[in-house]
Amino acid sequence: MRPHVVVNVAVSADGKLSTFERRQVRISGQADFRRVDRLKAGMDAVMVGIGTVLADDPSLTVKDPALITAREAAGRPPHPIRVVVDSNGRCPPEATVFHRGPGQRVVAVSKACPPERRATLGEYATVIVAGDERVDLAALLERLHAIGVERIMVEGGGTLIGALFEEGLVDELYVYIGNMIIGGADAPTLADGPGRSAARPFVRLQLAGMEPCEEGVLLHWRVKKGDESGFT
Repeated sequence: MRPHVVVNVAVSADGKLSTFERRQVRISGQADFRRVDRLKAGMDAVMVGIGTVLADDPSLTVKDPALITAREAAGRPPHPIRVVVDSNGRCPPEATVFHRGPGQRVVAVSKACPPERRATLGEYATVIVAGDERVDLAALLERLHAIGVERIMVEGGGTLIGALFEEGLVDELYVYIGNMIIGGADAPTLADGPGRSAARPFVRLQLAGMEPCEEGVLLHWRVKKGDESGFT
């Protein structure tokens, strides 16, 4: 079994997550930040890829004290488990995700990760080894489910999200589309990676909600489940 996987992203009107330099861009505003915080507060875990950690240095914590209090009142830790997918163990020990706020951290690495890097990361987080050269995402989600993760939110980046969609591991998608054009063939998109050709079925979505938000629009999709892989 695996957790229910919810992807949440903000993209420009042309579908870019950031610039071609992989520099973070503020696409949404405070109203959307509060929405994301509420969504995060309802999760058991939050997951990002190593590229997001290196580019943005996120804390992955719940920000609103009222949401933290509500979690604690329900007998839950103040913050969801923070998970970093990091095949080769590149996450720096000084990363904010390891140091801001109490709670459990998990770093998922592959067998290709050098033992000394695993040992260093093990000082700050629980290290899960899954996969040979790259992290086996299905195996990782099974391991996370085994430690009590029922719902997990994925916040980026495009490579991780693309791989999750490729393997049929996404259940819901929230996309805030902002009022800007970033451009650039090399700028990251919502689902990076090799992509699909017309010869292979695309991932199909069912629209679950749509609403204006600030100067953009929020779309909520559910992944159609046509077969065991989630594709139709």
